[in-house]
Amino acid sequence: MSKPVTKEEALEYHELPSPGKLAIETTTNLKTQRDLSMAYTPGVAFPCLEIEENPEDAYKYTAKRNLVAVISNGTAVLGLGNIGALASKPVMEGKSVLFKKFSAIDSFDIEVDETDVDNFVNVCKAISPTFGGINLEDIKSPECFEIERKLVEELNIPVMHDDQHGTAIITTAGLINACDIIKKNLEDLKVVVVGAGAAAISCSRMYKAVGVKNIIMCDSKGVIHEGREDLNKYKKEFAISEPLSKIDAFREADVVLGLSRPGTFTQEHISVMADEPIVFSLANPTPELFPEDILAIRDKAIVGTGRSDFNNQVNNVIGFPFIFRGALDVQAKKINMAMKKAAAQAIADLAKKPVTDEIKEIFGDHIVYSKEYILPKPFDKRLIVEVSSAVAKAAIDSGVARVKDLDIEEYKKRLSKMI
Repeated sequence: MSKPVTKEEALEYHELPSPGKLAIETTTNLKTQRDLSMAYTPGVAFPCLEIEENPEDAYKYTAKRNLVAVISNGTAVLGLGNIGALASKPVMEGKSVLFKKFSAIDSFDIEVDETDVDNFVNVCKAISPTFGGINLEDIKSPECFEIERKLVEELNIPVMHDDQHGTAIITTAGLINACDIIKKNLEDLKVVVVGAGAAAISCSRMYKAVGVKNIIMCDSKGVIHEGREDLNKYKKEFAISEPLSKIDAFREADVVLGLSRPGTFTQEHISVMADEPIVFSLANPTPELFPEDILAIRDKAIVGTGRSDFNNQVNNVIGFPFIFRGALDVQAKKINMAMKKAAAQAIADLAKKPVTDEIKEIFGDHIVYSKEYILPKPFDKRLIVEVSSAVAKAAIDSGVARVKDLDIEEYKKRLSKMI
């Protein structure tokens, strides 16, 4: 277990050697008068005119092809809530750092002081020509659904709200491998989802897309069913026909996905589940139920949390940098379900491969595909190769990529040299 981070350490980290975590560097020479004439006037006019004639040339002559915006209004910052746009900036800078360090993607963090859906969308649309993709972050539900939907429909670059889809992709990968280990089919699972926010809705949608048929969702008022009159349209999507108590929802369930807060399910609920349940207890930093409490009731359970100090960490960093890497490299117009499924499968497949010596040095020799290891570690450098190439291929195959003739094996070689 790593040493807890203190407030003093964290503040010093963000202040020194210079405030914040990001800076800008140039990629071309600027040492002579001729360099100056090429970088700015008069030389810069030539690529401008080329782009005016053919907008797709922006991918050829500018940084657009490798630039992602991390955009938030700070209304749902993980663990902190609605702290506002400015206070969310350290988080968004951090997300940009992860893009750079894990997948060599350049990123600007953009904090928008706007909570109205249409106004927020208009801001994003207005600045979208700058970027090859947009990562929406920490925007509260249900507004985040409408914001993402509108931007996906109206822009021709990939847009993804990572709080929704990142968790969905990673837990789907974990679900695929957990089912492989306990020898159950996805379509036969009974899944209980505790929580009904953005991540819960997106996870449930993706589980359905990969074959899960029986999903029962619970919010703070209990099981979501058609007789309730307090449901928004997103919750109605998962309303079951008849009322059910929470304990009955858990009875013989194969999976519980917790995306709520500590204590929303208990050992009593675990005790009525299947003998070998899959439990994703993802409230952070304190899970709904700690792994030791789950295993005390069901010692054959497969348990995942959002924490790095337990096995099977559900960490979005094993997804979003590589999903955007693949999308950018084929100049995808969107990130669709085919690309998300490809990412989940690639993540699942990588966990089955022997870990590298580098991972063993960090985490120990004991890591092997098992109930304690169903997801790759964030520092596995093979993620960029396997996930990005799978996403790029899915984008091409599903018709949303501008690049049509990608040599996947050569692309994998290029990816392996990026980090």
